[in-house]
Amino acid sequence: MTQKFIGADLVADPEQILRLQAAARGDQPADLAIRGGRVLALHNREILERDVLIVGQHIAAVTPPGRLEATAEIDASGQFVAPTFIDVHLHIEYTMLTPGELARLVVPRGTTTVLADPNCLANVVGTRGADAMASTATPMRIFQQISHKIPRVPDLELGGAVMPEEDVLERLSAVNVATLGESNPFDLDISAARKAHTAIAAGRRLTGHTARIADEPLWAYLAGGVSDDHNAFNTAEVIDRLRLGVMITVMSGSMNDNVPLVFEDVDAVAGGFDYMSFCADDRHVEDLRDEGHIDHHVRSAIAQGVPAIEAYRMASLNAAQYYRLDHLLGSITPSRLADVMILDDLDEVRPSLVIVGGEVAGRDGEATFTNPDTMPDWVRNTVHLPGDFGPDLFRVEADAAPDEVAVVRAMEMYDGYFKRAIEAELPVVDGNVAPDPSIDIAKITVVDRHHGTDTRATGFVRGFGLTRGALGITSNCENQNLVVVGTSDKDLAHAARTLQQIGGGYVCVADGEVLASVPLPLGGIMSDQPWEQVYDESIAANQAAASLGCEIASPYMILAFVGLAGVPDYGLTEKGLIDTMTQSFIPVLLCCRCPQHVHTG
Repeated sequence: MTQKFIGADLVADPEQILRLQAAARGDQPADLAIRGGRVLALHNREILERDVLIVGQHIAAVTPPGRLEATAEIDASGQFVAPTFIDVHLHIEYTMLTPGELARLVVPRGTTTVLADPNCLANVVGTRGADAMASTATPMRIFQQISHKIPRVPDLELGGAVMPEEDVLERLSAVNVATLGESNPFDLDISAARKAHTAIAAGRRLTGHTARIADEPLWAYLAGGVSDDHNAFNTAEVIDRLRLGVMITVMSGSMNDNVPLVFEDVDAVAGGFDYMSFCADDRHVEDLRDEGHIDHHVRSAIAQGVPAIEAYRMASLNAAQYYRLDHLLGSITPSRLADVMILDDLDEVRPSLVIVGGEVAGRDGEATFTNPDTMPDWVRNTVHLPGDFGPDLFRVEADAAPDEVAVVRAMEMYDGYFKRAIEAELPVVDGNVAPDPSIDIAKITVVDRHHGTDTRATGFVRGFGLTRGALGITSNCENQNLVVVGTSDKDLAHAARTLQQIGGGYVCVADGEVLASVPLPLGGIMSDQPWEQVYDESIAANQAAASLGCEIASPYMILAFVGLAGVPDYGLTEKGLIDTMTQSFIPVLLCCRCPQHVHTG
């Protein structure tokens, strides 16, 4: 079989090419003309008054006003005409929406193409889950970033499903695949090398997740072919990576907005503008609705002093060129797909009209299409807990006298999902190490929810601010297990049981009551409801968490990343606490503070 290039199925066929040429010559009218707008000519950074002639799905010509005929016209006089946006790294599942519902929300805002890693659903149901996230019948274009390894670290986690290496390798040459998905920078084995070789040989980029490492660990990671990074955010890190040829995929997710930080010193990073693009990575529905998607990145970059033409390049042409999609996307030029938006103001970034493939898909911020997608039944009923699941399963045993405390290794959250290793002294009650809300130390447990076993691990975390109650999710990164954080074992058990009852999602509980829930019955990670309903439920869940003392933004998203073993200093899987640098298990309990133990850790 002849290997085809990325997006081969979207290239104009011979008959369509002849139609494009005929319209461009003036031999026949185009299907649609966008007349008299100020077109962003991104290749040479000009804004020109031009007509855009469209035939079928593609752009036939970009001409001085009035030169060519068209059957239908749109008057864009006094407005700007720009290519639509590309998100270069996204996990759709973390929006809590299906691909079609995400499209209804973000396409009217100008994002019409996403490069999406489906590792969330793949971690629940395997390869077929990745395939189920590969397309939508809505106007949003999905190019996949094929998940690197599922489960990510088999020796350190039980996981939910397996995506065999051969499935990854096979999909790397598919026409809808843009990159190999992000990999663990501390996991440089022969399997990773085989995948890197196959991806590069197939002309695909390797998506990076550098976790802000530097020097030898970073150099080794990049030596394996990784070519972009969405973690760097201070000026020194950005410049360091640019010097190494790394595309900076500036992230603005629900946990951290790196745009103001990356562009804090615009002059210092301006030489690398061509090697910058935008991604959301992990962004909840409420933030997409209230702040925006890639339109937010562009708005924020311009506010930081990035010239508008450069910000629009980052959101479209830079992304398309780097990920080898520029034969299809990223500019308003002949033969490209007619993915175009019309805006009154470049700085405001609020399209009045969005066109995808020559058809209107959004008008004044609202979708002009419905979501016809359905998800298969096998993504439901994925939360399985043992029958005796109760408070006793959350005990952390410590042999301590009444006047002694336990010294534990704990994680302190900062900068979103980054974790600092700390030690904490905690009370021991009836041989069980207890959380201490007075110093903001909560108990956190990761539970196998895929196989119905009692496999679980408990640790301690600072940063949630809970004074009572518990929060729970079934969407932890990477293996999408059940995670609960709280101030008592009873609350933790209540949260876990509630998650099982609703088929997965987010819950907030306290004193025997369910204060809020966001049911996510599709794989335990996506809703089957319209985005508007999920938005309301998520807002209510955030408010409920705040009522328990939690002051951090996006507490459920951050909870999903506490256990991630690919981000320093610690991780927590259902098998135990992990030192991320050595990728090995370490004990939670250091010792009891007593005369017999002189603690020197």
